[in-house]
Amino acid sequence: MNKSLLVGAVLGAVGVTAGGAVATYSLVKGNSAPEYAQVLGVQPVNEQIKTPREVCKDVVVTHQKPVQDQHQILGTVIGAVAGGLLGNQVGGGNGKKIVTVAGAVGGGYAGNKVQEHMQNGDTYTTNQTKCNTVNDISSKVVGYDVKYQLDGKVGQVRMDRDPGNQIPVNKQGQLVLGDGGPAPQGQTNQ
Repeated sequence: MNKSLLVGAVLGAVGVTAGGAVATYSLVKGNSAPEYAQVLGVQPVNEQIKTPREVCKDVVVTHQKPVQDQHQILGTVIGAVAGGLLGNQVGGGNGKKIVTVAGAVGGGYAGNKVQEHMQNGDTYTTNQTKCNTVNDISSKVVGYDVKYQLDGKVGQVRMDRDPGNQIPVNKQGQLVLGDGGPAPQGQTNQ
């Protein structure tokens, strides 16, 4: 066999094999979906959480002591007697009687008011614990709204984590979110 014929046959076989491999690679590569979607932006989604807690503090409370003589009878009687005695010391005859009665009435009224004032001022204090509920407000990230580009189209999806710069795509061209499954129905393409 001719040496050049053998070299030509081997080179031809290598060329055909290489051409077929390149054509097969191009067909496979051309029909395959991209492996990643490009992330364009990530926006955290926050939720406000109200946590109730009880706040207690000690306060001084003033109480009125129990009153034994609610109608101030003792003060009225003492005032009337004192007023009557003083009125009896003034004047003479019928005028003395009128002044005595007036002194008794005035003294009784004054004695009543003095006892009432003394009873209202008769107080004591205690410490009491007063409590009320207040809400502490905090913010918690509940997800991420992710804007992405896949095959020239822009879409948005909510994810439970920040995906970084890329989101994996399965062989059917769907996003793979978290658990390895395709994107839920909430995926939108714009």
